[in-house]
Parts: sequence; structure tokens; C-alpha cells
Amino acid sequence: MQQDAFIGAKVMLFVGDRLLVIRRDHTPGIPFPGFLDFPGGGREGAETPEDCVLREAEEEIGLRLNRHQLVWRQPYDSADGQRSWFFAAHVAIAAAGQVKFGDEGVGWTLILPPDYLGRADAIPHFQWMLRQYLASKGNDNSRLADSDLKKGP
Repeated sequence: MQQDAFIGAKVMLFVGDRLLVIRRDHTPGIPFPGFLDFPGGGREGAETPEDCVLREAEEEIGLRLNRHQLVWRQPYDSADGQRSWFFAAHVAIAAAGQVKFGDEGVGWTLILPPDYLGRADAIPHFQWMLRQYLASKGNDNSRLADSDLKKGP
């Protein structure tokens, strides 16, 4: 596979000790309708994986992240040979008050990572990527919690 060939990028965005997730909508043809998603999406033009995920995060949740906040990156090759990139970033809990939910999905929430890992409505390969990241950091996954979805304007 060509190094720069990829279809999109996602960010596991930690707001304090919680993970920001978006509830996917039920648009016809969308993969994993109604599941919990990470901010991110499809590549536009000749974007790099970093450019793609930074643009998508700003569009979907209104947060302008920078490259230095992307502390981890990992490619994911699907069974059909398409490559996506996953990133991890951390921001202070105060950033939750700056989220401006876009027009994709039905809402967003902050949950502890182990809660995402245990949910039936989490995208399975996203759970796998989160496990990879947490294992690389040696994080303790013993706590479980969830908060209510927050709606956009």
C-alpha cells in the first residue's frame, strides 16, 4: 500500500480523564448507525492524516487541536484493504465547555475509556485501537462511568 494512501482519520480525544465520543446518526448507508464514534472522518484532497483529523475535529466538535497535541498515531487497515489513521490527543477538562457540536451525529458525551471498551454500541475496531493506545500508556482501566449526551445548538 502506498504510504500516503488513506481514506480518513479519527482521534481518541481525552478531555481530562474522559474520552469524547459522538453518537452516530442513522443516515442510510452509514456504517455502524447509532454507535459511539470518535471525532474524525474522510480525507479531502491531498490532506495528510494529521491535516484530516485536525480539520474533522474542528468541524465535528468545534475544537481546534494542533499537531503537537497528537501524541500517538497508528494506521488501521480494514479487511478490504482501506487504510485509516487513528490518533490520540489530550486536552484539559475545561475544553468540554468549548465543544460546539457540529451537524454530524445526534450528540456527544464524555465517558471513561473502560466504559467505551465494555459497550455493545462502541465500534469494535475503535475499541481495539483504544486498547492499543491504553496498553502503550500502561493505563488502569478499572473504572466505569458514563454521562448524558449533550446536544448541539
